[in-house]
Amino acid sequence: MDSITATSASLFDQGPLGQLVEMGGPVMIVLIAIAAIGVITFFYLMLFGAFYAPRFTRKLRYLVQQWQASPAQTSPEKIRADAGLLGRTNPLMHLLVNTMTASKSNPNISAVRETAVRDAQAALEPFEAPLKIIEVIAALAPLLGLLGTVMGMMEAFSAMAATDGRANASQLSGGIYEALTTTAAGLVVAIPFAALAAWIEFRLRRIHKTINSALVSVFNVLPGDETATAADVATPAAEPRPERAAEADRSYSVGDNQRLAHAAG
Repeated sequence: MDSITATSASLFDQGPLGQLVEMGGPVMIVLIAIAAIGVITFFYLMLFGAFYAPRFTRKLRYLVQQWQASPAQTSPEKIRADAGLLGRTNPLMHLLVNTMTASKSNPNISAVRETAVRDAQAALEPFEAPLKIIEVIAALAPLLGLLGTVMGMMEAFSAMAATDGRANASQLSGGIYEALTTTAAGLVVAIPFAALAAWIEFRLRRIHKTINSALVSVFNVLPGDETATAADVATPAAEPRPERAAEADRSYSVGDNQRLAHAAG
């Protein structure tokens, strides 16, 4: 057993990771660690997004079309009852169903809107922390590479000072090689994670726009609008209420709320 452990340790020391640590010094260990954390975070984000990202599916489009045609005759809870396992993990489905149900039962539309904004923000919050981790790694990797450069140059000049300025090229090459290696490693880690952070932010902004569009479609047509339209036809001389006109002028948009306006970064 001891011989097997010793053999495994020697193979690890001679492997690619051991060679990187030997070339770059202690800073390389930190760079490898944050790169591994970034890769795990990215795969977690992709796996989590595949199941729990808000999706405007065909059934939800049909539900919104029904709502716009006749809110009073729309049964949003039926969509939730008929949803499968994957559909139940869609936050946008629960958001639309809850908003439609509350709009039909709660006359206080302002409270319904505030609830919809809060629920929309909650649907995006699980994606913010992984995005922030990837952004921090993209910003931190070049700084760590610069730190390794400074440490390598300090080692080179220390070797020169130890020989009273008579150091040869072989004595200086170790520190300079370490400095260049850590600089390159920092850039190699930072560049792909910066690209991934920009792509994830773009995807979150598209999801944000999808949620806005869906909620605008719901709040532009409310159950009370049908009753109001019938009353206007029966009494054409009636003047429109200022409160109702002002309410209609305010197109609902989640982006108007500061809590969600920056939810995608």
